Amino acid sequence: MERRPLLKTPGVLPLAPAAMNLQSLHATASSFAKTAPMPVLFVGHGSPMNAIEDNPFTRKLRQVGEDLRRNRPPSAILVVSAHWLTRGTFATLNERPETIHDFGGFPQELFDMQYPAPGAPALVRDLIAQVPDVHGTNDWGLDHGTWTVLHHLFPAADVPVFQLSIDATKPLEWHFDFAGQLRFLRERGVLIVGSGNVVHNLRQSVPRLMAGDATPYDWAVEFDEWFKTHLLSGNYRALTDYTKAGSSGPLAVPSLDHYLPTLYTVGLAGKNEPVQQLFEEVSYGGLGMRTFMVG
Repeated sequence: MERRPLLKTPGVLPLAPAAMNLQSLHATASSFAKTAPMPVLFVGHGSPMNAIEDNPFTRKLRQVGEDLRRNRPPSAILVVSAHWLTRGTFATLNERPETIHDFGGFPQELFDMQYPAPGAPALVRDLIAQVPDVHGTNDWGLDHGTWTVLHHLFPAADVPVFQLSIDATKPLEWHFDFAGQLRFLRERGVLIVGSGNVVHNLRQSVPRLMAGDATPYDWAVEFDEWFKTHLLSGNYRALTDYTKAGSSGPLAVPSLDHYLPTLYTVGLAGKNEPVQQLFEEVSYGGLGMRTFMVG
């Protein structure tokens, strides 16, 4: 499949009501069986090559997936990926989401990979009915921020999956607050996954990648620790202003695409919920693989 542009506006389906009060926002929808709140994940997905590699990161994802399947099997999975930026917020309505190979220059083995999970169109229609800012589309599938991660978490591809786009026109605090409107999904058996990177400066990392030098830059480690400190203290809203980290902020977050999914994970967190650090690594200059779970 040809690479798709990062910023596009799918056709909007007329499924959302013009307004919805807070009570109806959290009303029980027919497609969701109420459960104890599901945990929320953030995965630092890194290179698409992780889909076919066996390394400490991918082994950890497989372990997390096994634990979830054994203890908290999800009824569906919602992924907010760094690789689907739009004007407006959209959710995929596909019965069978296409596996999107939105990259270039990688081995054919990677392009041959498929993640044939079913979609969740009925569930998405219920979501659209309850959250007016969400619209439906069939113009997207599962990009590599989704399937390279789920390939390890749920290798059987037997759990329904849908994606939610990131409105690139909105400020960071908007995304944090908007995520709170999705919190009811956690009580409907939906595992919500943010997929991006806390630290992601590919341009500054290329020289070390080319040299095979995994040493991180000092500023990358500094920012990753700044993020972790606020994460563990529960001061989630502070993460909406990465410039408060000082000079390391703009270096670690030269563009917002990979950072924004973190705000969906922390925006979905409840007060005093435990946070578990699943994987911690900054390497090749400015690439952070921090992965964590809330709940």
